Amino acid sequence: MPHVGDAARGILPDGVIATVSRVPGVRSVELVGSRADGRATSLSDWDFQVETDAFPAVQRSLPRAVLRLRPVVAQWDRLSRTWCYMLILRGPHKVDLIFAEPHPVLPPWTVGPSTLAGIDEHFWDWMLWLRSKQAAGKASLVQSELDKLHAHLLGPMGVADEPRTIEEALDAYRRARSEREGLFGMSVSRLAQQAIEPAITSA
Repeated sequence: MPHVGDAARGILPDGVIATVSRVPGVRSVELVGSRADGRATSLSDWDFQVETDAFPAVQRSLPRAVLRLRPVVAQWDRLSRTWCYMLILRGPHKVDLIFAEPHPVLPPWTVGPSTLAGIDEHFWDWMLWLRSKQAAGKASLVQSELDKLHAHLLGPMGVADEPRTIEEALDAYRRARSEREGLFGMSVSRLAQQAIEPAITSA
């Protein structure tokens, strides 16, 4: 299994499996994907397939149950075609809890005071995922995802031009976030940025 940093030792993968398995209605939790078959890079996701006979109950209970893992980011994936709960643990490590139940792809973000924090978490999760795909040599996927990022997040935030690189996306988002914070008279937490940005700017 790929090396896990000291901060995540005992959490990945065993702690995640143990935590999610305790949720009433969960039948099994299995590590899948590149982390399971030895293809992972240091930034690769930790993907877990979660089987359940009672998804509505699990859906309600899961966000509270995973708080024991102390995630920096925790939210349902808006764009997955099956339900997926996305976590960023300190490291940073991206964890996806994947269910078989179909999920409707949601429209682009509507930007406002009540959504800015969720947008911020989604952006930094997306950046970590994109950097992992770049590290795996998937350049065409990265470019198509940058286009999707603009359509669903950066464009609604007021960014006119589609980013050509991850670096351009980072710069454009920071500017747009500052503008929206000024417009709304508020500020969002920088915890997600502080946890994720060093890893993706040094990769």
